[in-house]
Amino acid sequence: MDRNKNIKQLESKEKVWDIVVIGGGASGLGVALDALSRGLSVALFEKADYAKGTSSRSTKLVHGGVRYLAQGDVMLVFEALKERGRMLKNAPHLTHNQPFIIPIYSWFDRIQYSVGLKLYDWMAGRLRLGKSKFISRKETLTRLPQLKEKGLHGGVVYYDGQFDDARLALSIAQTCNEMGGCMVNYAKVDALKKDANGKINGLVVRDVIGNKDYTLQAKMVVNATGVFADKILKMDQPDAVKSIQPSQGIHLVLDQSFLGGNDALMIPKTSDGRVLFAVPWQGKLVLGTTDTLREKAKLEPEALKSEIDFVLETASAYLTRQPTRADVLSVYAGLRPLAAPKEGSTKTKEISRSHKIILSESNLVTLTGGKWTTFRKMGEDTVEYFAKITGQKLSKSLSAEKHLHGYTKGKAYGHLAGYGSDSVKIEALMKSDKKLKEKLHPDYPYTVAEVVWSVRNEMAIKVEDVLSRRIRILFLDAKAAILMAPKVAVIMEQEFGGGEAWIQQELADFQKVAQKYIL
Repeated sequence: MDRNKNIKQLESKEKVWDIVVIGGGASGLGVALDALSRGLSVALFEKADYAKGTSSRSTKLVHGGVRYLAQGDVMLVFEALKERGRMLKNAPHLTHNQPFIIPIYSWFDRIQYSVGLKLYDWMAGRLRLGKSKFISRKETLTRLPQLKEKGLHGGVVYYDGQFDDARLALSIAQTCNEMGGCMVNYAKVDALKKDANGKINGLVVRDVIGNKDYTLQAKMVVNATGVFADKILKMDQPDAVKSIQPSQGIHLVLDQSFLGGNDALMIPKTSDGRVLFAVPWQGKLVLGTTDTLREKAKLEPEALKSEIDFVLETASAYLTRQPTRADVLSVYAGLRPLAAPKEGSTKTKEISRSHKIILSESNLVTLTGGKWTTFRKMGEDTVEYFAKITGQKLSKSLSAEKHLHGYTKGKAYGHLAGYGSDSVKIEALMKSDKKLKEKLHPDYPYTVAEVVWSVRNEMAIKVEDVLSRRIRILFLDAKAAILMAPKVAVIMEQEFGGGEAWIQQELADFQKVAQKYIL
């Protein structure tokens, strides 16, 4: 992806884009992918970096949603299980099958969860990832060595998917770029343009890096800005009613030894009525999540003390080695863009995770709600509005079969596995120059070559883009990320230019963000 080349495409005053997407998270990328699969021309603008918001802060699960099944949201589970199978098929380098174990402490729980998960298996049909089953107390403790033994009867094993959320977002952006999409990060939409009838026919976007405005013409504009959707709705209609209820979910990252083994732990009942996951991910253990009502949408939300205490206390009730704040390597918070509840309902866990599409009088199309697993279906449903708005016949969607950038049939191993087919090119870079083999930190495998690669090919603009979303170290070990930052800044400056002033500014910016990930 070449940002400068894509920016150049915006200079044409005559070009009329079929669809312009505002937002470079899971929702916006799903819209762009589907539209391009139908042969439409697409430009996508993200005010920060791809997946900077909620889309890089998930529990890293590609799942149908066992919890939603318990709540009776059967259609969402059916849809999500279908999409889960497609994600694992189209991006095998970034997704994999993950076994989960629910510990059983009563015979009633054994019946309840065994029956519920058999239904979950059946709903997945041929896209099922494995058969759920009850396992003995002994096998449960062998597979989860750090689980508390007292009162344990055994466990129920079931299967769901796991993925690298930020890198999947990047892979979708790269795929869209290859399909002819004009993908631009650090591009902020400042105004919507309307014709004499008050219908949207374009927008004004500002290149934040180059400090230049561009006016574009478009047949359809999609607002896919997640928790910030109301800002664009108010840009269109200043008196627009609130459509989004932000709900905060936090995760704590610990050393994997706190759970042991390769299986994930699912705690089905917690004091706030949610489930809690303890999931092995990239050599660490991710604990989460919470569901806390927040009034204001923030690009860099912070975990509340009450949320941190809740996750630690809930995990401690099940683990022999009880984690403390001192054991937390990183803490991250994300805001779910849930559709605002009806009057009288404030419990965010009761708000459906199904997506919703709003068509404004101006023809602005807004996509709200949804979840990562169903990103592609959300995009497909949104693009269907193109025919309603323009009257043009829409080609069939081909996004369900589209292999994503990096797709490889052979299973890759090691820390470059997430690059898929690009891993060979990164290895070639290291062979061409021994300096590029140098590690960024003695305790982690990431190399100078990966920084160079992300700048040249993955549209990484800031130090944070590299350390947070190209390699995931800020989420895995925030203190290590801070130690890596100076080296990363120097490497990036050698690629971009900008001098010492750029390096110092970048380090100050990164330090400010990274502190929020440390307890």
